[in-house]
Amino acid sequence: MSAVTVDATVGDEADTGGTIAAIRRIARIAPELKRGVGMTVALALVGTIGQVVVPIVLQRVIDGQLLAPGGADVAAALPAIAIAVVVLLLTLVSTRVALYRLLARSAHGLAQLRVVTFRHIHDLSALHVQAERRGTLVSRVTSDVNAISHFLEWGGVGMMIGAGQITVTLLVMLFYEWRLAVLVIAGAAVYAAMLLLAQRVLARAWDRVRVKVGDTLAALSEVIVGLPTIRAYGAEERSKQRVDEAVDAQRSAEFRAGTLGAVLFSSAELFAASVTAAVVAGGVLLGDISAGTLVAFLFLVAVFIDPVQTVVEVLNEAQGAAAGIRRILEVLDTPREIADPADGQQLPAGRLDVRFDDVRFAYGDGPDVLCDVRVHLAAGSRVAVVGQTGSGKSTFAKLLVRLLDPTGGSIAIGGVPLDRVAFASLRSRVAFVPQEGFLFAGTIADNVRYGRPEAADAELAAAFTDLELDDWIASLPDGLATDVGERGGRLSSGERQLVALVRAWIADPDLLVLDEATSAVDPALEVRMQRALEHLTAGRTAVTVAHRLSTAEAADRVLVFDAGRLVEDGTHAELVVARGVYAGLHADWAPVGRDRTAGAARTPD
Repeated sequence: MSAVTVDATVGDEADTGGTIAAIRRIARIAPELKRGVGMTVALALVGTIGQVVVPIVLQRVIDGQLLAPGGADVAAALPAIAIAVVVLLLTLVSTRVALYRLLARSAHGLAQLRVVTFRHIHDLSALHVQAERRGTLVSRVTSDVNAISHFLEWGGVGMMIGAGQITVTLLVMLFYEWRLAVLVIAGAAVYAAMLLLAQRVLARAWDRVRVKVGDTLAALSEVIVGLPTIRAYGAEERSKQRVDEAVDAQRSAEFRAGTLGAVLFSSAELFAASVTAAVVAGGVLLGDISAGTLVAFLFLVAVFIDPVQTVVEVLNEAQGAAAGIRRILEVLDTPREIADPADGQQLPAGRLDVRFDDVRFAYGDGPDVLCDVRVHLAAGSRVAVVGQTGSGKSTFAKLLVRLLDPTGGSIAIGGVPLDRVAFASLRSRVAFVPQEGFLFAGTIADNVRYGRPEAADAELAAAFTDLELDDWIASLPDGLATDVGERGGRLSSGERQLVALVRAWIADPDLLVLDEATSAVDPALEVRMQRALEHLTAGRTAVTVAHRLSTAEAADRVLVFDAGRLVEDGTHAELVVARGVYAGLHADWAPVGRDRTAGAARTPD
């Protein structure tokens, strides 16, 4: 899979909805799909020519040996029959080899397409991914690619052989009897016009199917992930009804598309019967056609009709594949709002300072949630960011680690503009701990190693000791090897956050950003968490979005946001005396916050 580093945005055809344009773009995005296609087509053509040889041999045998003036000469016909058998065997071998080659290339190409699509989704901004339903994005990489796979695995060779067979057969028909060939061509032209019209209807039907498949996956995903909430509120029936409605909508869409495909396939039978009848009637009316020629021509009509029926059947599957292709291209055409700069710079060694110059940010076309933020955070300082819910403090943190890009102004870390910092340098030097410590399926050790994959078990154990969490990890049934379950579901929210802190510690960042890391912690864990945070933030630049103002009390500096603006900046003591926004927040928190802290202190670890 070394070829997966493909630019997913290649091609800029205006009509990306067109099936041919879409297929061409996919072939450029996943070049494995078209690799060696020339040889595959050549083998398919050999198979096609072989099928046409039989009617030719049949005509020669009937007119030359069986209906010869001196009587039938069966012995003279045997060499021609032997040649026909050999040709048929070659036809079988070449067709099988073509099928194998197509399947191999399809498997590699579709794997490449999955990787390219996934990487593009992964490169989209967190804001865009959060706005999409999870199941919808998953369906792009799974069911939509599966639709393409199903078509290529059996329909690709069928269409290639069918197209070649139709072309070669028509040429042979014209050579044998051009007048009857005109009848066949006229009928094929009328039927082709019907197919073009039907293709448009089928395309819309299968586009709707792909949308409904995404909706079903999204509904199932939401119900599974939200199962605790559903049970807590007794919403099982409503949730089942939502899933049932999504499944029923998908069933209806698939039934309609399948019905249209069945009608189209049935029309191929009518076309076959009509063309055969026209050829027989034409041969009788012309009167100057030999029996061998007429029989051979009827065989040619059968050879011609068979791929037409195959193409019609494959057309139904092709529309499903084309719909999947268009859905994938919709994702690949979504611009990467936050891109790794091509010539990105490295952050300077040592502690990192941060500078915001007139920074603004708005979500989409909405109003600014941050306005004209101008602040310089000295290297090595511990800064708390506080404010009411919706004041913009979490947005400030996400801008700092470039999960979002500002809509105005600039941000610099270590003197380097943030949008010029190479992702590898940024992620290795800056760590972010969100409000909810997300854990991946696996062990605690597996999750901590996301901070530094090469860390040995001894280093992981030392990290827990350094943060005074060794007694907690020892209390777990399997220690570092404890399985956390999917999304860390076997641990409490506070325990998941402890693992997230150790993950940040093992990464050893020079700039640490914590977005309300203690907001989900119960009183029994709060003191333990505070001790871990003290160790974690010591000696490095640390920016903490503080939900509990005990964090602000211990910080070197406090930034206060209100309605998207930085309204106060100073130490805890200075801001309390100033009797501004921070003093009001602290006064509201202090009676409850101090009681909780005291209670936690009295709670044994």
